[in-house]
Amino acid sequence: MVVGLLVACDSSQPKQAVGGGPVPGELQVGETKFNANCAACHGKQAAGTDHGPPLVHKIYEPNHHGDPAFQRAAANGVKAHHWEFGNMPKIDGVTPEDVDQIVKYVRWLQKQAGIF
Repeated sequence: MVVGLLVACDSSQPKQAVGGGPVPGELQVGETKFNANCAACHGKQAAGTDHGPPLVHKIYEPNHHGDPAFQRAAANGVKAHHWEFGNMPKIDGVTPEDVDQIVKYVRWLQKQAGIF
């Protein structure tokens, strides 16, 4: 079961990211999709929770977990292999295009945090 988060936002104020910069407009759709489909486990701004690992982490940088890995994870789920949170279920209702937008947002967060 996927639990989505409802995010209230004031569109008049730029959103701030982990590194302190505003989330660029072209990434805000990915941020919204991340918040609705991923943040319940992976946390606000992909910082992790007690239910899932942080995606803003060196393990998930592009040379270790490339963009296709995110597509496979969303479509098929993932057996636990780096963390002890248990297996990740597939995410129903998320399209490959949604995942592309989510990945762009996550990659931007990673860059803001100095991961790559």
